[in-house]
Amino acid sequence: MEVADRPARFDAFVASCPSRRLLDTIGNKWASLVIVALGLEGRMRYSALSARIAGVSQKMLTQTLRNLERDGILTRTVTPSVPVRVDYELTPLGLSLLDPMRHLKEWAETHMPDVDQARAEYDRKSA
Repeated sequence: MEVADRPARFDAFVASCPSRRLLDTIGNKWASLVIVALGLEGRMRYSALSARIAGVSQKMLTQTLRNLERDGILTRTVTPSVPVRVDYELTPLGLSLLDPMRHLKEWAETHMPDVDQARAEYDRKSA
């Protein structure tokens, strides 16, 4: 069944809708950066993700990766070796999120000067 043919069963505007939990996961700044990093660079090890995403703590990166794996957005592959090698890669479901997340990241980067100006004006009026 094609996605467009599926009956609409979820409405994130309804408080009890389970899609809100998914929005919580993918709306997290670390999740969006993980998705974009894996989408642009392909399969990555934990240490490479940690280095690529400046400022993320080990705890937050681990929690984000677990949440994305649980939701089927990425896969975690353990290769038995010394030391053990663990790689992360987007699933087809995760790849379907790449364009919106990439565009959101690019929008934020492009419009940050406008947002800084709006914040400064707001703070000036509120002071």
